[in-house]
Amino acid sequence: MSSALPNRSAEPRMSDYDAEKAGFRLEVPEVFNPVLDIVESWAAEAPDDLALVSLDGSGGVVAEQTVADLARESRRAARAFAGAGIGKGDRVFIMLPRVPAWYSAMLGAIRIGAVVMPAPNMLTPRDIGYRVKTSGASVAITDASGAGRVDAVEDGLDSLRLRIAWRGGGEGWEDFDAMLDAAGDGETPADPTVAGDPMIIFFTSGTVSYPKMVQQPASYGLGHATTARFWHDLRPGDRHWTVSDTGWAKAAWGGLFGQWHERATVVQVALGKPDADTVMGIVAGAEITSFCAPPTLYRLLVQGDFGKHDLSRLRHCTSAGEPLNPEVIRAWADGTEGLTVYDGYGQSETVAMVANYRCLPVRPGSMGKPVPGWDVDVFDDEGVRCPDDVVGNIAVRLDRARPVGLFDEYLGDDDANAKSFRNGLYYSGDKAWRDGDGYLWFEGRDDDVITSSAYRIGPFEVESALVEHEAVMEAAVVGKDDPERTQIVCAFVILTAGREGDAELAKELQDFAKNLTAPYKYPREIHFVDELPKTISGKIRRSELRDRLRSGDFD
Repeated sequence: MSSALPNRSAEPRMSDYDAEKAGFRLEVPEVFNPVLDIVESWAAEAPDDLALVSLDGSGGVVAEQTVADLARESRRAARAFAGAGIGKGDRVFIMLPRVPAWYSAMLGAIRIGAVVMPAPNMLTPRDIGYRVKTSGASVAITDASGAGRVDAVEDGLDSLRLRIAWRGGGEGWEDFDAMLDAAGDGETPADPTVAGDPMIIFFTSGTVSYPKMVQQPASYGLGHATTARFWHDLRPGDRHWTVSDTGWAKAAWGGLFGQWHERATVVQVALGKPDADTVMGIVAGAEITSFCAPPTLYRLLVQGDFGKHDLSRLRHCTSAGEPLNPEVIRAWADGTEGLTVYDGYGQSETVAMVANYRCLPVRPGSMGKPVPGWDVDVFDDEGVRCPDDVVGNIAVRLDRARPVGLFDEYLGDDDANAKSFRNGLYYSGDKAWRDGDGYLWFEGRDDDVITSSAYRIGPFEVESALVEHEAVMEAAVVGKDDPERTQIVCAFVILTAGREGDAELAKELQDFAKNLTAPYKYPREIHFVDELPKTISGKIRRSELRDRLRSGDFD
């Protein structure tokens, strides 16, 4: 198996941002299927290249698969699915943990033009029922635990005509491995997919409503080439680990087609509740060269003992989900002897569309600049480009070219589509401002920006100030309704080990924030908590915190 390991001295994949931004375009063939055009093409060129490494929660090797192995598994699954009556356009609900079978199921279904719907493994029967009923899924693929939860759904599964279980599902369930063994390798159905055919449906996190269905076309698989090349800075031989559950879009960002397009190895880990020692041990032992994790995990890691692990193979680090605090970026660089964490920004609706890159100076706290191939800027509600230093909507221009990796639509939600696609733009629903050098600075979701005494306050700046205090491990900031000021800034704080929250520490944190930010931004209320509510993708559910404040939970 070929897996040459580049070192930290490797030159960036992108050496001149302005030139790349001006000239880069992804060309998508009209007839396109990422399993055929990326996985099979690579297998034909270099079948022994290592494509996928699956590890258990302690870093032990579960499986190592070459690209030829992956291509073969996609063929076996495609044949099994077709033999069971699954065809082009059928919606397939897939809820599997971080195991090789997840890739077999995903690649086999995509290969024959079925529409996959990856789901988090923690879904309850109510969650499952909502997704299957809303989507009209005809197939469910899960493990023994998931099968029990599917069977517990009382109604809403009328569309489900086939249930497939990996390693045990009981009565009414087909055995996944047995299906693949019976199908064997060989020719697969030849009905081709075109670039615009639906390929994958993500259910958004639903911070203020039930999850929406985000439909991505087949070209989405190629769209993540820019994620892997420009943001992850990958090249052949890299080993990339994105810490993610298989059920949300980040799994596609860090381990489905984009990395393979760049001929890099994907590493997936069946990680339980993470701790710094385990994660850094896996990074060292698996010889990870490119690492991507949510800010929450970096905040945990920087409190670990870097000296216990050889991280010399680690070359490039990235983060997404929420903007990463400057203090954590500095602490990570100190602990890893100089590695920068390169923040990136995107959504289930997109691939990476704004990021920091090795060829540009990082401005801690900034989202970075638009990814080549994406025309992203800050606009007002009427579609007028905002001046520098003015907060507006993060939006994508569509009048020149629709970027590869932008979703088709919110299925069955005309109101959401009308709100997001207007004025020749795609409105992301997020706020930011642009500095004089073109860097974008995240301010928050539309409903996260705090209005206090006529000031507009982005929660991130206050959170960043709080986490710089040695007693604070993590913080979330929301607006609390106030008759005098409209809202006041309210903070929820998780303390570092050994610290106890009391009135004295709350006052100390308030003074600390005042010294780092404008005085009007300091949190007038601080609540000490053991955990923060989060979406599957690691984003803080500030809407839930606001609701709990309104209900009097923290009075």
